[in-house]
Amino acid sequence: MTSQPPTERADRPWPLQLLRFALVGVVGFVVDAGCLQAYLALLPDHFFDGRAASYLAAATTTWACNRAFTFGASAGTAAWQWGRFVLFNLSGGAVNYGVYAVLVETQPLVARYPVLAVAAGSLAGLGVNFIVSRKFVFRRG
Repeated sequence: MTSQPPTERADRPWPLQLLRFALVGVVGFVVDAGCLQAYLALLPDHFFDGRAASYLAAATTTWACNRAFTFGASAGTAAWQWGRFVLFNLSGGAVNYGVYAVLVETQPLVARYPVLAVAAGSLAGLGVNFIVSRKFVFRRG
């Protein structure tokens, strides 16, 4: 893949970027929850490895959408940017997964409907992921 210069999307005011980031997060939630449901349909009660797989699918989707819609490309290749996105978003991913794990383990209703835990985890990790994405992944130069 070739290097692309940063685009004007990186110059948008942060409130607009946060709104777009949250909208992309909704797309990521749909991918995350859908992949988890498909995984659990094949391997019931595999809540944790299923969530790891669904999270990776959602992270890849949200990276692509944020690159196109929210921030634009940064310096470097797309593969380099994806790697930075996954690495830096592990902090928000840890918050996300921690909330998910606690809820699945402690709340019988959530264990029956794990999509509720995916939603709670997604909301919990949103702020952390926005900050690290804006400052470290999609920064200019």
